[in-house]
Amino acid sequence: MKRKKGGGGGANWMDTYGDMVTLLLCFFIMLYSMSTINEEKWQQFVQSFQRQPSSEAVGMGGQDKVETTEQDVQEALTQIAAALNEYSAENNLQQQMTVTQGADYVFITFQNAVFFAGDSWELLDSGKRMLDEVAKAIQPQSKLIDELRVMGHTSQGSPDKANDPTVDRFLASNRAATVTVYLQNKNVVDADKLVSVGYGQWRPIDGFDTEEERAHNRRVELMVTGLDPGSAENSVEKYFTMREGALEE
Repeated sequence: MKRKKGGGGGANWMDTYGDMVTLLLCFFIMLYSMSTINEEKWQQFVQSFQRQPSSEAVGMGGQDKVETTEQDVQEALTQIAAALNEYSAENNLQQQMTVTQGADYVFITFQNAVFFAGDSWELLDSGKRMLDEVAKAIQPQSKLIDELRVMGHTSQGSPDKANDPTVDRFLASNRAATVTVYLQNKNVVDADKLVSVGYGQWRPIDGFDTEEERAHNRRVELMVTGLDPGSAENSVEKYFTMREGALEE
């Protein structure tokens, strides 16, 4: 009995089925590879918003962070505070400059007249000399510094009337930025660790009634925080809370 033509139709169908399975497999492999690429790109996108550790704070491969302890950070902050207090005492600057050390920070306050003339943000020579000493004290400990924040403050000119917000805010911000730029040019710490903030008249440490009180409010402050600042009892947050509470009393 002769075999009918077309008897190979089953084989052709199987070939078609095999081709379809192969195409589906390729399709899923392509989808998987696309999802992997997108995940990597997403991780890169998220990391772009995070400050990366500087080359000084990582190993040669860029992966291993330098091991530090709380004692290392505390000693670094203590050395900064000691150097600045020594400079202040030797030059009789206690009225123009005060240094406060906490568990994870050093807070330095400068009377505004040392840095700027009235209604100006051009840095005076006396301010430059002080900032040079600040740079000398901080720079050797830069690897253990997390942030150097510069804060500009003004004072309300009249006891019963707030300052013009445009003038007030720009004056405070420009003064803080001027000091920050000066320190950045001195390479005190990595540029991404420098922050400038202008508070205007809104964080006073004295009243507005007398010229002496207003002079206390006009100031520039530097806050140096160590790596991995913790929630110790004498933290930066407590420092501000204590100051604000004392003012209210």
